[in-house]
Amino acid sequence: MTIQLSVAVRNAMLDAIEAAIGTAAIIKLRSGAQPANCAAADAGTVIATIALASDWMGNASAGSKAFSSTPLTDTSADNTGTLAHYRVYASDGTTCGMQGTITATGGGGDMTVDNTSVISGQTINITSWTVNMNGHA
Repeated sequence: MTIQLSVAVRNAMLDAIEAAIGTAAIIKLRSGAQPANCAAADAGTVIATIALASDWMGNASAGSKAFSSTPLTDTSADNTGTLAHYRVYASDGTTCGMQGTITATGGGGDMTVDNTSVISGQTINITSWTVNMNGHA
């Protein structure tokens, strides 16, 4: 049997993400494979770090939620490497609330950036990021 959720329920669940992670969240773009889950230890090298605005996610609509504004930019990459996954942390920078894959724009990742091959000091732009809740309305 499949559980079906209304659009209103899916939107409410998505809107709870920002409250659970916090209003001063930090996103770290990393190299290497993402960990098995958010409770697992960090993996890969931090290539870029971006402090998110206090209202960093837009309101959910039609079972989908995105950053409140893109591009999000790090004007000086922390390290050289190939971006592969991201983790969104609470304001402490260590409590992971969400993670996913990164690809170049058009590559189909959970998050897309303008360039996955980064040199230390380079500008990095997050071009899109969306969370979808599948379910039947």
